[in-house]
Amino acid sequence: MEGINLLPLAVGHMIGLGAIGSCLGVGVMASKYLEASARQPEMMEPLQGKVFLLVGVLDGAFIIATGIGLWFATANPFR
Repeated sequence: MEGINLLPLAVGHMIGLGAIGSCLGVGVMASKYLEASARQPEMMEPLQGKVFLLVGVLDGAFIIATGIGLWFATANPFR
């Protein structure tokens, strides 16, 4: 197989694994936030801003990986 035939497989893995990793990261972080706010309700408000910031970072990493994967799929810089 040539490298160009493996490009769709690589792009699919890049987007799929990025999505899975991002979803797992957001899920684990949300569960830990809920656990922490149940243990110390007074810390709920200060932690909420940090949780939203980290959710944005996790989603940003997935969006960047998706953009790079789609760029590889359409522009094909390896020809």
